[in-house]
Parts: sequence; structure tokens; C-alpha cells
Amino acid sequence: MASLATIPQTHIFSKNPNSNLKKLTPRFQSFIISYNRRNPSSNLKMVLGKVEMTKVPLKMVAAASTVVAATSDEKKKKKGFVEEMRAVAMKLHTKEQSREGEKVAKGPEEKSPAKWEPSVEGYLRFLVDSKLVYDTLERIVLEAPVDYYAEFRNTGLERSEKLAKDLEWFKEQGHSIPEPSEPGVTYSKILEELAEKDPQAFICHFYNTYFAHSAGGRMIGRKVAEMILNKKELEFYKWDGDLSELLQNVREKLNKVAEGWTREEKNHCLEETEKSFKHSGEILRLILN
Repeated sequence: MASLATIPQTHIFSKNPNSNLKKLTPRFQSFIISYNRRNPSSNLKMVLGKVEMTKVPLKMVAAASTVVAATSDEKKKKKGFVEEMRAVAMKLHTKEQSREGEKVAKGPEEKSPAKWEPSVEGYLRFLVDSKLVYDTLERIVLEAPVDYYAEFRNTGLERSEKLAKDLEWFKEQGHSIPEPSEPGVTYSKILEELAEKDPQAFICHFYNTYFAHSAGGRMIGRKVAEMILNKKELEFYKWDGDLSELLQNVREKLNKVAEGWTREEKNHCLEETEKSFKHSGEILRLILN
């Protein structure tokens, strides 16, 4: 028979029922209900989400803790390495960009797009440099200097062809298309070097470039279109197929690749995130110049 210990209710749950309810996860609630059914004489009861405790078997308390901890570990394992990449990236956002952001906004591009004052000329420079970066990424995965780069061919996230159509549209409207500028040229060269010499760093840039565009990039596209393009939706912000499915497929591929890395290699990949943000931020800033 399990030993019993008198545990003051306030040591585990507050006396406020609403507070108790918030502290109980659905998994923990199910565990308690199941325990009560198996042990009708148990001193652990749930009434409308409120837990009443007097004497509780210590083994039961330990088991409940194990269930909660195991659930957390299972969720992390299921999400894989991409969740680690996402967490690091979100911290590098500002509060204006994301609720999860921790960075203090310095440059104008780090503030909310609603506060921007974009120009068509600046936006064209941004699109041209962005196309150079996507051209580079998509050429690298086709050439696959590292075997697993080939996993990221034809994912549906590719942007080069879409950007080519948008630049052609601007040309038809009478705008001159500029040559790629320093931020895009520099970033393209860095990606080529990383792809050959530092695959973990390259994958970090690959992930952040495509996934950032599918989230914050779309919001930027809408805001800029409202301000200077009469709300025209560019091809750059359209995908063939369900975007959430396309992203999930790439997440799974990234997780599979990372399974073959050591912890040190994973950490190195995460450490590259700040550099990725630096280069993408320099290109984004072109919109405002």
C-alpha cells in the first residue's frame, strides 16, 4: 500500500479555484479523474476544476509529476530541431514585430511596417536584391554540394520565378529595374561560401529566409501594397498549394537532416541566426531608403 503524507493544499494549489483551474493541464486533469475511478476512497477529488487534497499517496504525486514532465519532453521531441530554430529566431524580433520578441528596435526596419514610409524605388531595390538571394539559395540546393541539400528541391516555397514575374510587371508599368545592390550581392556571396564550407550555418540561413518570408514577410507585403501599390498583391506573396502544408513538409525535412547532427553542430546552426537576421535586415532596409 502506498504511504500517505499530509500535504497542505496551499503547497500545491492555491485556495482560489480559478487559479487552480489554470494550473491544471488537461493531461493532469485526466490523470486525476482516472486515479479517482480506480481508487474510489482516494482523498484526491476534483470539483469543477478545483482540487481538494488532504492525504495523498506520495507515489501518486510522483507519478503525476512524471506524466507532466514526459508530456513536455514528448512535445519537444515531436517538434524537433526546427522548434529550437524558431525559438531563437523569435527572440531576435522586436516587441513591435512579435509578442515573443526580446530585441530593442534600433533601425527603422525593425519597427512595425505601419510606421514605415516606403517608396516604389526602394521597394524595387528590395525585390531585386531578394531575387538574387533566392536565386542563390535555389541554385545551391539544385547543385547540392552537400548531399542533403537536395532534400530541399521543389518544396513549393521557391520565390525566384514569382519575383521575376513581379519585376516584369513593374517594368510594364514604366519603372526601371535596378541592378542588385551591395546588401544582396554580399549576402549571395556569403551563402555560396557557407554552402560549401559550413552546411549547418547554410541551413540556418535557408530556414530563416523562407520561413520569415512566409510569416512576417507577408505582413510587410500587405502593408507596403496598401501604401504605394494601390493594394496590388504581388506574386512574391503567393504560393501554389496550401502554404501551411508546404511549410510542414520542409519542417519535417529539416528535422530529419538535423537528426544526423551532433549537439555541437546544432548549437552552431542556432548561433548563425543573428547573422541571418543581420543580412536580411540590410536588404529589408532598402524599402525605406
